[in-house]
Amino acid sequence: MIDISAFFSAVWPYLVAILVFLILIVIHEFGHFIAAKLMGVRVNAFAVGFGPKLLRKKWGETEYSLNLIPFGGYCEMEGEDEESTDARAFCRQKAWKRLIIIVAGAAMNLIFGLIIVAIMLAPQENFSSTKIAKFQEGATSAQYGLEVGDEIIGVDGRKIYSTFDLSYAFTGIADGKVDLTVLRDGEKKTLEDVQFETETVEGMELIKVDFWVQAEPKTFGNYVSQTFNTAISYGRVVWLSLIDLIGGRFGISAMAGPVGVTAAIGSVAKSSLLDLLPMVALISINLGIFNLLPIPALDGGRVFFILVEMIFRRPVPPDKERLVHGIGLAILFAFMIFITIKDIWALIAG
Repeated sequence: MIDISAFFSAVWPYLVAILVFLILIVIHEFGHFIAAKLMGVRVNAFAVGFGPKLLRKKWGETEYSLNLIPFGGYCEMEGEDEESTDARAFCRQKAWKRLIIIVAGAAMNLIFGLIIVAIMLAPQENFSSTKIAKFQEGATSAQYGLEVGDEIIGVDGRKIYSTFDLSYAFTGIADGKVDLTVLRDGEKKTLEDVQFETETVEGMELIKVDFWVQAEPKTFGNYVSQTFNTAISYGRVVWLSLIDLIGGRFGISAMAGPVGVTAAIGSVAKSSLLDLLPMVALISINLGIFNLLPIPALDGGRVFFILVEMIFRRPVPPDKERLVHGIGLAILFAFMIFITIKDIWALIAG
């Protein structure tokens, strides 16, 4: 006989993960929806989920529906992927209007991520800085020129905006040796080959931080700056991780697709729902940024073609644009299948 409580206890964290993805994608599609409405474009349908319709209601010209499969949603605009004679069709709008509508989805994810960061930081009485307050006993880094009062503003040439940046910068350093840029007594100094001890966590080399950072009392000013700096730090992850992947700092095993991310969200949800906030903000901000990359089939690919149209004063032939997006979509699907298989294999092996 199935133990319902045990089954629910095992399953609910992953239901939370699915709900997180659903919310983020619906927010993205709502960005397209509200921008289309504001630009006077006809929206035929707005749906939460895919597949058979569980609930549907038509208000004005738009049908709203709740669908069976809770993996995403869509905003269906007249003339979005085909020709239309309707004067309010997407394809018949000026380039700048289409640009706003396409960018609005990613913009909503970025705004939502920023709001989550603000909510996440609101209860804190103090904020962490990157200024060293005290060293641990026998700290290795103190023997290589690092001093109390130094504010770390760069690691190996990369700017540091927050402790999140510092944590990422200290990941994947096998020999524990880094170049640090610090502010000392108001002057910028570069400390070369500062040595730290390292440790291996889940197959990745991490620097063992041998100091504590100063806490800053919360004011309205630093609450706003911390919110934006933390959001910027979250947003930089997609760029830095791509650079590090290409540069060989991390292997393909460090990448995660939907299955891996779902497992990670589920694991965090088991410990505390509040601990989900940083992860939701991180995913939302990076979803927004990733969607704006000039990759065919993504919003960024469509933005690229609109910008080409605006520069050369004539659109790219629709059949050629569709071909490029089709090829891009096929490549993305192939890549996602590969990453998904890797994630499933890792879960089985783990």
